[in-house]
Amino acid sequence: MSQIIIGSFEDFEQYAGKTLGESQYHKITQEQINLFGTATLDHQWIHTDPERAKKEGTFGDTIAHGYLTLSIVPYLWEQIVKVENLKMMVNYGIENLRFAQAVLVNSEVRLNASLKNIANLRGTIKAEVNVKLEIKGQKKPAFTGVLIFLYHFKTQE
Repeated sequence: MSQIIIGSFEDFEQYAGKTLGESQYHKITQEQINLFGTATLDHQWIHTDPERAKKEGTFGDTIAHGYLTLSIVPYLWEQIVKVENLKMMVNYGIENLRFAQAVLVNSEVRLNASLKNIANLRGTIKAEVNVKLEIKGQKKPAFTGVLIFLYHFKTQE
């Protein structure tokens, strides 16, 4: 499926209850894990110490931080939906987020998204998007949840 172009509430509305698509796969590297650990001050050895993770960890290698996998959603989301004519977008919330499976270093993940609900709140568009971060070669996803975005489109003059 190719990238969907959205420029208005009406464009979004036609996808209510439908699958929007999936992103390309993205490889989670040890460098990305380490940089995330530095940025968030989370240097837990299961993420940042490959030798110890191989010897003592239950996963056999380092794993990505759960919040790292969540933080790449904007990058993956933009591969699925391109929103044009936008004044501003706000991340409004996350509902029912569940981390279902650890993401091992060098795993490839992709975002699968469907539009759960869309509402026009006096010009602010509230989009509720069901998301699943799939891990290549695995049956269980890294996480599932509902992301809520608020979109403010430019008014037509």
